[in-house]
Amino acid sequence: MKYIEDKLFEKEDFSTVNLELGDYELCTFLNCNFLNSDLSGISFIDCEFVDCNLSNVDMHNTLFQEVKFKACKMLGLRFDSCNQIGLSFSFVECVLDHSSFYKNKIRATSFTDSQLQEVDFTQSDLSQAVFENCELTRTEFDETNLEGAD
Repeated sequence: MKYIEDKLFEKEDFSTVNLELGDYELCTFLNCNFLNSDLSGISFIDCEFVDCNLSNVDMHNTLFQEVKFKACKMLGLRFDSCNQIGLSFSFVECVLDHSSFYKNKIRATSFTDSQLQEVDFTQSDLSQAVFENCELTRTEFDETNLEGAD
């Protein structure tokens, strides 16, 4: 498996050719299109996605550790199919409508100025999570741990 470190990916279109399978650390994805692409089995550690379209991406066993998403379109994502080891990310000015975080342990996750309409957080651990200035219309929090959440 390939190891890619500290690389900038700018205006890349991964909707036609998938991102290469590998471990990406300290990488930045700027204005990239991942629409309907397959990120299965890829690891992202300390990466940042800015102004990217990640809608309908397949994330089976994808690893996200300390990943920042800013101003990204992320419709219909299944975070519940991600690798759960060390799962941690933050969202600023993102649109996450129709996504699922079912049974995710994502304590202290920060959602800022984001839209989360019809998102499923059922049975998730969102303790200490922050929802600052977010749109949560028809979002499900059934049996969700929101202890200490803002």
